[in-house]
Amino acid sequence: MTNVLSRVTDALDVETFLTCESEEQGKSLALQMMKNLGFEDIDLLFIEFMGFGARVRVRAYLHRSGDQYGWLFTGTDGEKS
Repeated sequence: MTNVLSRVTDALDVETFLTCESEEQGKSLALQMMKNLGFEDIDLLFIEFMGFGARVRVRAYLHRSGDQYGWLFTGTDGEKS
């Protein structure tokens, strides 16, 4: 089976609405969500608190500029060659 994340050249963005009591709680929940998904290098790009929750956009970097890109070393099935 193809590991699709091995073909991501830079980052993965997630946008969603989280129910929360404040902007600070929304930020904390967004970052925790990405950590729960297994990502470590995370930035909060956008947050808008709207009374009962927050619209958030979070980015998980799989590769930063200059990294050794996994997709350069994969076969056609997405696995490392």
